[in-house]
Amino acid sequence: MTDTSKDRVVIFDTTLRDGEQSPGATMTHDEKLEIAELLDDMGVDIIEAGFPIASEGDFRAVSEIAERSNNSVICGLARAQLPDIDRCWEAVKHAAKPRIHTFIGTSPLHRAIPNLTQDEMADRIHETVSHARNLCDNVQWSPMDATRTEWDYLCRVVEIAIKAGASTINIPDTVGYTAPEESADLIKRLIETVPGADDVIFATHCHNDLGMATANSLAAVIGGARQIECTINGLGERAGNTALEEVVMAMKVRGDIMPYFTGIDTRKIMHLSRRVATVSGFPVQFNKAIVGKNAFAHESGIHQDGMLKNAETFEIMRPEDVGLAGTSLPLGKHSGRAALRAKLKQLGVEVGDNQLKDIFVRFKDLADRKKEVFDDDILALVSTTGDEETHLELVNLKVICGTGGPARAELEMDADGREHTATCEGDGPVDASFKAVRAIHPNTAKLQLYQVHAVTEGTDAQATVSVRLEEDGVIATGQSADTDTVVASVKAYVQALNRLIVRRKKVGPGADTREISYRDV
Repeated sequence: MTDTSKDRVVIFDTTLRDGEQSPGATMTHDEKLEIAELLDDMGVDIIEAGFPIASEGDFRAVSEIAERSNNSVICGLARAQLPDIDRCWEAVKHAAKPRIHTFIGTSPLHRAIPNLTQDEMADRIHETVSHARNLCDNVQWSPMDATRTEWDYLCRVVEIAIKAGASTINIPDTVGYTAPEESADLIKRLIETVPGADDVIFATHCHNDLGMATANSLAAVIGGARQIECTINGLGERAGNTALEEVVMAMKVRGDIMPYFTGIDTRKIMHLSRRVATVSGFPVQFNKAIVGKNAFAHESGIHQDGMLKNAETFEIMRPEDVGLAGTSLPLGKHSGRAALRAKLKQLGVEVGDNQLKDIFVRFKDLADRKKEVFDDDILALVSTTGDEETHLELVNLKVICGTGGPARAELEMDADGREHTATCEGDGPVDASFKAVRAIHPNTAKLQLYQVHAVTEGTDAQATVSVRLEEDGVIATGQSADTDTVVASVKAYVQALNRLIVRRKKVGPGADTREISYRDV
């Protein structure tokens, strides 16, 4: 980071580590590489790429992200144990700018987990931070559950970590317990009290259990923190983490009271938000700040009138600032490939020729079925485009349902090059269709999530369906969009099954599960 201004706030993104710990949010290897590339391109200062000792899959992902990174510092997470730190260094050492992030729980509740006294834990912190510093010039240390740690002990261990060589001290609100005034005061007092505090960067890592993660992070900056740990869309454990888009745009819009800045290209926020939502299988709520579907929508007559006269009447930021087109002009069935490419570019989506060809074919098919194809329809097509390895593919589906009895699904599906058929009854068309898929491809995967939302308005709107499956500890998600909700449901279900098959084929049973037990920072 070349900018050393005291008002520069470093953005540390942990979507690929903390965000992926959200139950069901596990991403494929290629998806992790894609998200890391987008984060790097957007100007994220530090990417926490994963927890290298957690699994072989995590190690490979962190290693490859480290080798591919162009601008961002690439960071790996490690518990306060020497094997963890060594494994972390092996994963990040090939990055142009590597970082080791090591942590231990310091509150009374968390000290009880390894059953260490205060003195024993202090010794471990000195040993492990020193070891990390001997391997890597850039070391971050976190006292997990810092906001519930005794003040005197917190000061003591922070001083130990600084003397041992940590250059960044992260103060996590691990369970989302603190409040803004406390957050600001804690950082301010640590900087004023701990010897050597002026020589390191203090960071904040907030969870959203009480809905205050963004406020707590910004308050910490006011208190003197100059690094915010966050995730795209606020993805993360339980209620999630501080949302990157919220803190970045808050500082950009309210520079009058928060005179801080970041290196984020905010015009790329929306595209990255949508990609994370797609690959994680966690849709963004409509009224989510900054990136929600309704964030720049105005339905009230008074609001619409004000917007027509002066957009600043009801908009404190421009849609273009976060990568949204200012208008939503529909394309139709007579639109050509050049118009589609131009529209995608306007929406902040760059695609290659092969991907454009695939999207265009499905765009034409959709345009034949819908009177108007809107921006959100096109983005839904992009989100379901991919060159994933396919073992199962929907060929044809016919469903009979109504008030007269159980629904009946007649399914044709290609399974590894051979066509199979099945007819099943169920409690509704989706249940019958999923049973037909299982009849062709028997499996024990449990349906953890089935979610449907309309992409646009109208009875001809596309439905986007998200499916999350779990089988023997492996979690996979699928997402698909179609004007037929049942068809979209089956496509999403089949996509999730394909991902389960691929993961088992590549790394065998137990793939992508955590091989060790750890808690979130």
